[in-house]
Amino acid sequence: MISLTINNAVAEVVLDAPHKLNSLDEQALKDLAQAYDDAAAAASRGEVRALLLRGEGRAFCAGRDIQNVTPESDDAAAYLGGLVEPLLKKMAVFPAPTFAAAHGACLGVGLGLLLATDVVYVAENAKFGSPFAKLGATLDSGGHWYFTERLGMHRTLDLIYTADLISGAEAVAQGMFSRAMPADQLLETTRGIVGRVASGATGAFVASKELVAHIRDQRLGLWQSMQEENAEQARLCTTDDYAEGFRAFQEKREPRFTGGKLPSAVADL
Repeated sequence: MISLTINNAVAEVVLDAPHKLNSLDEQALKDLAQAYDDAAAAASRGEVRALLLRGEGRAFCAGRDIQNVTPESDDAAAYLGGLVEPLLKKMAVFPAPTFAAAHGACLGVGLGLLLATDVVYVAENAKFGSPFAKLGATLDSGGHWYFTERLGMHRTLDLIYTADLISGAEAVAQGMFSRAMPADQLLETTRGIVGRVASGATGAFVASKELVAHIRDQRLGLWQSMQEENAEQARLCTTDDYAEGFRAFQEKREPRFTGGKLPSAVADL
């Protein structure tokens, strides 16, 4: 149910089980992790400079596939801690900008996939929330942290207790994701943006991606963040893309970036 295609430096990963709203069982999670590994390997060869994640059918991803799960023998810890969490961490550090186009149901693990993606565009009628009250379960895949961070404690618990869902338009208005748009424009618009980013200065984008993650995870203040920006700018000065960007500006033409990586990983921050 997971497919990966690479065209024009864009890796497109597709959740393709529309008959079950792209819900994910254990094997699907393993296949999705393998797709990201394959795309990352292509990125290391300079063949991928951006990634798009999307779902086929009426939904992005309705969460875990529980159709054949027996509550008495369910090992939720193995599913969430052994498969979901490592996958989300892998997605979050993908070595190029990542995007998701989300429509329909985006719940549970499906929400987690979005939280591990750099930029998320959503259909106005997409659905987010915590429907697990009806299952006797709770929000997972980082949902508690993200909802509390974006919506605050009261709204988060309101959604959890009531199992009410919010729309893509409301989610964007409350700062959860980047842009909302009509469902029939979502994929075409997202593909256009991803294609444009794939021709950009990939090394600089990755530097910003890792800096933003560090600011989030370490709760950096202004001046510490500025110091790290300065260090990254110094690294970028030695790249081909940096030289090309300055030459293009001075020659009043569009830059032709090759996507060169930073000479030293920002991951040592």
